[in-house]
Amino acid sequence: MSGDFFGEGFAELPVMGIFRGLSPERTVELCNAAWDVGVSLVEVPVMSPREIPVLEAAVAAGRDRGRSVGAGTILSADQLESVAAVGAAFTVAPGVDVDVLDRSVELGIPHLPGVATSTDIATAVSRGWGWVKAFPAAQLTPGWVRAQRGPFPRVRFVATGGITSGNAQAFLDAGCSAVAVGSALTDPDAVSSFMGLVAGGPVSERRQRT
Repeated sequence: MSGDFFGEGFAELPVMGIFRGLSPERTVELCNAAWDVGVSLVEVPVMSPREIPVLEAAVAAGRDRGRSVGAGTILSADQLESVAAVGAAFTVAPGVDVDVLDRSVELGIPHLPGVATSTDIATAVSRGWGWVKAFPAAQLTPGWVRAQRGPFPRVRFVATGGITSGNAQAFLDAGCSAVAVGSALTDPDAVSSFMGLVAGGPVSERRQRT
C-alpha cells in the first residue's frame, strides 16, 4: 500500500514539501506554490494538537487541488489516528515504531517511517515496508545511503533533514528515490533548482533503475 502510494506520488517530481510551524494561511499559500511547480506530496508536521487546524487547512486546500497532504512527526498510534481523522492522506515519522506501522496498516493509511541505522531499515522491512525516510539525511550523508543500498537494494529512501538545492542531487545520485525539503521551497530560485532535478541525466537514469 505505502509503496504504491509513494511511488505514484514521486513519479513526476522526486520532491516532497514540508511546511512546519506556520499559520494555516501561510501553509496553504506554500502548499499551492509547491503544487504549482509539480510537487505532488506535501507534509505538514503536527507536533501538538494546536497544529491540527493547520493540517486541516492544508488538507482542505489539497482536496480542492486534487493533491495529497500528509501529517508528519507521528510518534504514536494515537497521534496517527487523530491526523487520519482530519483527512491526512499519509503520515511520516522520524523513527520506526512498530505500533505505528501496524496501526497504519489497520487504518489503510500510507506511512513513511524514519530510519538512521541498518537495524531501523531491517525492522521496517520485516513489517513489509519498502519506502523509508532517511533522517537526518544531512548528517547521514549520501555515502550512508549508498552503503545501505547494498544490503537493502529494494528499499526506497526519501532523504529528509538538511536537504537543499546544493545537496539534493547528491542524495538522488546516491540512490534516494526522492528528497523532502522545507524552507528551500519558499525561495523561488531554490524552487527552480529543484525543478531541474527531473530533467535528464542522473535522475532519469535513477528512475530507470528503480
